[in-house]
Amino acid sequence: MRKGGRILGKILKTLAREVRVGVTTWDLECKAKGLLEKYQVKPAFLNYQGYPCVLCVSINEEVVHGVPCKTKVIREGDLVSLDLGIEYRDLITDAALTIGVGRIAPERKKLIEVVWEALSEAIRVAKPGEKVASLSLAIQKTVEKNGFNVIRDCVGHGVGKKVHEDPLIPNFFTPGKSEVLKPGMTLAIEPIATLGDFATETGTADCSWVVRTKDQSPAAHFEKTIVVGEKDGEVLTPF
Repeated sequence: MRKGGRILGKILKTLAREVRVGVTTWDLECKAKGLLEKYQVKPAFLNYQGYPCVLCVSINEEVVHGVPCKTKVIREGDLVSLDLGIEYRDLITDAALTIGVGRIAPERKKLIEVVWEALSEAIRVAKPGEKVASLSLAIQKTVEKNGFNVIRDCVGHGVGKKVHEDPLIPNFFTPGKSEVLKPGMTLAIEPIATLGDFATETGTADCSWVVRTKDQSPAAHFEKTIVVGEKDGEVLTPF
């Protein structure tokens, strides 16, 4: 998973450089396919529960699962989230990032910075003996103290032998029992936040997969796969 994670990080960084005005989301899908072939890794999302592409590209109010298409063009000021999972030697890593295209509104820039900070805080907390709820609390506190809202319908998760494994890692704190982190656990931590309300809806006339905010407020999304070490969390998907 360390080697697969490093490959995934390289692919995501390369894809991020391709995000610019005038590019279609299908262009990014084609680039992703070429990079997967170059590094000789398999797509983890393609055909997963029927998903039709290797890459998820979500723009502005689209929270997750934006399906690439030839007619969707990236524009100045957009927030573009790229989410990619790969399989290397039968093990899966998963990561995501959000890019602001060109000159973006200050509040959108701040949103990206805050979600990145939330991910960093959750990774910092990911130590043996801590609880999953501690990660959730770190994310929620970081996001809400800056005046934004965490998306509640999408969560982080275990990852490794499958795309989605236990434990689930909500981006908000829920009182009650919570799984204790142990060395060797591999987790995909993925805070997602929005400028507006956290309520979401799934599906549009053009895409049954996409999840978007009900009030059409923009969202930002970062995700890294980590392993819980003997003392702290180690990032497996650096970018």
